[in-house]
Amino acid sequence: MTPSTMYGRTVQELNRPVKTLGAIGDHTIFYAKALVGSPRAAWQYKRETLRLIAETSMGTGNLAVIGGTVVIVGFLTLATGSTLAVQGYSSLGDIGIEALTGFLSAFINVRIAAPVVVGIGLAATFGAGATAQLGAMRINEEIDALESLGIDPMKYVVGTRIIAGMIVLAPLYAIALTASFVACWFTTVVILGQSSGLYQHYFSTFLNPIDLLWSFLQAFLMALMILLIHTYFGFFARGGPAGVGVAVGNAVRMSLIAVVTVTLLVSLAVYGANGNFNLSG
Repeated sequence: MTPSTMYGRTVQELNRPVKTLGAIGDHTIFYAKALVGSPRAAWQYKRETLRLIAETSMGTGNLAVIGGTVVIVGFLTLATGSTLAVQGYSSLGDIGIEALTGFLSAFINVRIAAPVVVGIGLAATFGAGATAQLGAMRINEEIDALESLGIDPMKYVVGTRIIAGMIVLAPLYAIALTASFVACWFTTVVILGQSSGLYQHYFSTFLNPIDLLWSFLQAFLMALMILLIHTYFGFFARGGPAGVGVAVGNAVRMSLIAVVTVTLLVSLAVYGANGNFNLSG
């Protein structure tokens, strides 16, 4: 290794913390501008916001109705609820307490499974799509064209997407949570043959309405982080079509980390170490 190569690598390693801090600063400034401009963007560009709401929920083009976020997340939560029922019934049955499968549905679906699955589904559908769309607009100089027309691109292409995603999330998460409950009940009662009254007893006993509110809050925080991350990487994409693909990959990876991090922090802040329930009998 030549001295010049060694010197170059040393400088690169020394500059890495500075670049990391700079990237954190860029993200923070972008997120602040996006959050501040989003309410006005929804009011100023109503038609674009409504179009994005329809595109987010039901999809567009050949994937309309079957390729929207609602359908994809619905299928994911159906599969998750069914898997939870099968595994829970089998595992609890090994120690003779399979009657508590309803407890698992009320506890795990609300606190962990449904929020995480919805976050993953949102990142893989609307989030990745937003990054690709904004990246294509950036490399085709459409965002620069908006600036030349006197339109603030932060509001028009970023703020409208954030508002549309947050509006869609409330019914989306309600559908996802209902789907997970129904799938768990159907698998346990209809397929595995447990008494419906027994399942409903433990399910209703351990389903805490306050937990539902915290679950919705967790889903909203995850959705907001996902939307901010994906719009950032799409807005600053560069390097042609290949660069857009790299931006989508980086955004998905970072948003998945954000989903798990938000789940951990909310769980620690809300439930702490005791879990806020008593299982005895």
